[in-house]
Amino acid sequence: MNRYAIIVGAGKGERMGSDIPKQFLELNGLPVLMHTMRRFHESVSPRLILVLNVHFHDYWEGLCDQYDFRIPHELIKGGVTRFDSVKKGLKAVKGKGVVAVHDAVRPLASHQLIRNCFETARDKGSAVPAVPSRESLRRGSLDRSESVSRDEYFLVQTPQCFDSTLLRRAYRQEFRNEFTDDASVVERSGQPIQLVEGEFNNIKITYPDDFRIAELLLTDKK
Repeated sequence: MNRYAIIVGAGKGERMGSDIPKQFLELNGLPVLMHTMRRFHESVSPRLILVLNVHFHDYWEGLCDQYDFRIPHELIKGGVTRFDSVKKGLKAVKGKGVVAVHDAVRPLASHQLIRNCFETARDKGSAVPAVPSRESLRRGSLDRSESVSRDEYFLVQTPQCFDSTLLRRAYRQEFRNEFTDDASVVERSGQPIQLVEGEFNNIKITYPDDFRIAELLLTDKK
């Protein structure tokens, strides 16, 4: 099985409140993005395709020199939207295989989760990690809402893995606002989605509090 991993990190990370996008901030001695890429390299050694905002390519290369980061990867210019960035990354996927698409700011996905996603996608065509909601849920607005059963809802994560032919075909569609992740793009193309068990520790670093949680989780793993 040929394995590819498209790491999407073209966002500006404005909700972190920093001038530097959060994927480049240091987390326990190493930029977040390097933790993320190391997880993939150590678990399944895929061909790594890194999609970044073109204005940060030189900055990233400087970080690689600074931290002596030598994991092989191909650097791709990001798009305006996540959809565009994944589409650009797919152009670097040559031949058939399984493609993972992963958020640059999810540095805690375990080796077992990554392997499971690749293996399930090989057998089923897709693998999307998800965890059940731990909280009670309400639907509506602050002024008017109704209770819904949390048993019917899942929180979706990455890496989302797909057969390469299936994913390329899905990304030939025109962009729609409902495309919030790769699973929604593939599902819209008519393909069913296979969920796999995700991990509650596989957090996406979005706000400063997430950063502090990630620091604690990484420390616990040492």
